[in-house]
Amino acid sequence: MSSAVQPLSERSPQVTVDDLLAGLRPSFRFSDVSFDSYIPDPEHPSQEKAVNALREFSGTVGKQASSFFGKLFGGKAKPQGPAGIYLDGGFGVGKTHLLASLYHAAEAQGVPEDERAFGTFVEYTNLVGALSFRKTVEVLSDYQLVCIDEFELDDAGDTTLMSRLLRELADAGVKLAATSNTLPGSLGEGRFAAADFKREIQVLADQFRVIRVDGEDYRHRGLPEAPAPLSTQELEAFAESKYPDQARAVDDFDALCDHLSKVHPSRYRQLVTGVDVLVLKDVATVESQSLGLRFVVLADRLYDQDIKLIASGVPFDQMFTEEMLSSGYMKKYYRTVSRLTALARAGQMGEQAL
Repeated sequence: MSSAVQPLSERSPQVTVDDLLAGLRPSFRFSDVSFDSYIPDPEHPSQEKAVNALREFSGTVGKQASSFFGKLFGGKAKPQGPAGIYLDGGFGVGKTHLLASLYHAAEAQGVPEDERAFGTFVEYTNLVGALSFRKTVEVLSDYQLVCIDEFELDDAGDTTLMSRLLRELADAGVKLAATSNTLPGSLGEGRFAAADFKREIQVLADQFRVIRVDGEDYRHRGLPEAPAPLSTQELEAFAESKYPDQARAVDDFDALCDHLSKVHPSRYRQLVTGVDVLVLKDVATVESQSLGLRFVVLADRLYDQDIKLIASGVPFDQMFTEEMLSSGYMKKYYRTVSRLTALARAGQMGEQAL
């Protein structure tokens, strides 16, 4: 029996504010990770130091919980230790794994699920757009831990907005944790990112502890290169033969790109719901910055849900132009190439997409 499902290019998911709030949780891929399941690379001691720092920080989460009288006479108690912790490093060194581990570790500190949030920078800016800035502050101020993955420094407006949000949450006693990717080839191997982050958040700068995480992209450590794309004619038969009982969505790359330009990125999580395997026909090099950035978000959602890729056309390391790969958004594009390569390796070679 066929397991073909509706192509992504024909889906129009509707997302409510409640959906956005409910989505502030680690994705399927990181739903049960822990500090113990993170395997530091012995060649890079900073990784073990990062694990230890996050473990220590997790012990401070939940210490600022308010009693009824505490809320009545001034809100949460003053937090113990730093208000926040920031992981600075390149893509593929396990920062998201560590951040999700912190989120899960908070449960052991007595922090219920509805008082901790985990989302990407984009998801929080989408939340502000849906709720308004003031309402978002009001809602998240009741949380004890807010984790921001992939903090971005590309857009001055969004960065300023998030900086204000973090300052107000810290003032409300919320513990904060963030990650950001190193710009490949940038001076100081990512110290630039940490410096910008601290400069942008100004008042919070001295309250954040910056933790450097060095290392190679673990998705490519000792693994074979990504498989060559298949021919368009053999894609569907290959997918059906290899994954007969899994939900397969078949999309023409151009049609999908056109659809992405009409669907807000806040809906991409729902766009890929119910798909196990995505078959992409005739992948081409993306030359539009706006489309490239939308595909970055889609790739993150595919990776979050561990959706295998089977594709024809250009290989994923040729998906973006050289100009885009050397632009201010390069860290996003390199992360996307890394993640899509891992998913293609899983789809065509049967390997686990790490």
